Amino acid sequence: MIQYLFHKIGYALLTLFGVITVIFFLFNVLPGDPARMMLDQNENSEQLALVKKKYGFNKPVGTQYLYYLNDLSPISFHSKNSDEYTFLSEGKYNAVSLFAIGSNQVVLKTPYLRESFQKSGKKVSQVIGDTLPNTAVLAFFAIVIAIVIGIILGVVSAIYKDTWLDRFIALVSTLGMSIPSFFSAILFAWFFGFLLHRYTHLNMTGSLYEVDDFGNGTYIQWKNIILPAVVLGIRPLGVVIQLMRNSLLEVMSQDYIRTARAKGLSEIRIIRKHALKNALNPVVTAISGWFASMLAGAVFVEYIFGWNGLGKEIVDALNTLDLPVIMGAVLVIAATFVVINILVDIIYAYLDPKIKLQ
Repeated sequence: MIQYLFHKIGYALLTLFGVITVIFFLFNVLPGDPARMMLDQNENSEQLALVKKKYGFNKPVGTQYLYYLNDLSPISFHSKNSDEYTFLSEGKYNAVSLFAIGSNQVVLKTPYLRESFQKSGKKVSQVIGDTLPNTAVLAFFAIVIAIVIGIILGVVSAIYKDTWLDRFIALVSTLGMSIPSFFSAILFAWFFGFLLHRYTHLNMTGSLYEVDDFGNGTYIQWKNIILPAVVLGIRPLGVVIQLMRNSLLEVMSQDYIRTARAKGLSEIRIIRKHALKNALNPVVTAISGWFASMLAGAVFVEYIFGWNGLGKEIVDALNTLDLPVIMGAVLVIAATFVVINILVDIIYAYLDPKIKLQ
């Protein structure tokens, strides 16, 4: 188990290193001066020079890349030379000093994602920290909808194989997988939030937290999560239905199921006690992949419904070319993918004792 975890952690670090390298060089070949983006319309030559020096924009791309890796690394080198770029400038970042090597100080810190270009020096980690929980809540409810309804409909479809009910469920799941999320979001917002608002009392737009009209702070508006969660869960729902149906049919054809039938057990008990757990392996794979991808796939859904999550923040950052926020969001999503893949392998071993963690 320990050897497996070390192997996976090493693989995860290599994967994240590749992602960091790609996004850094991808966004650093874009046209435009990052220093001018930060200063907007208020720059002058002196301010531009100071900003470029402060953030290392006056260095070659290779040197800037090393600075970026140093910022992200938990163990980093901090130059004591005031002329060098450092994430500890102006005391904005706390770190624990370990030891000194010449003119450099080795420090222990959390990964530094730098500062937003458009939010007056606000840390990217703070921007993501303010919006990621909303996206996580939305993704959680969406995947719960997909799991519960998908498994139930998949089991029903397998039990009533080749009947009109099976074909109807297959049609619904196929439509769910084929319709783009942004189109579903517009359709649901218009139909349930506008046409049927009198009956549903659902809003076309709205986030988890809303400001009280009487100045009493913010409050949680749970009904605002219904439409975006349903829309976000439609596509994984279709996948779960098909996987559950096919996997259950395959399991039900195995010898130990025939033995259970020969003992006189009912079909419902056979499915519940013997077949369902073994049929869940491909479903777990789909669910894990979809849950991680929802952090990225929620971009258009959040923007259409006005949900203040990471997806909407990414769209806003793209519109304003706020590169540190975009890069930080991509890294967080990539790290989420890696962590979930490790957890899925562990869940596999629990569901199927024949699978060993190596």
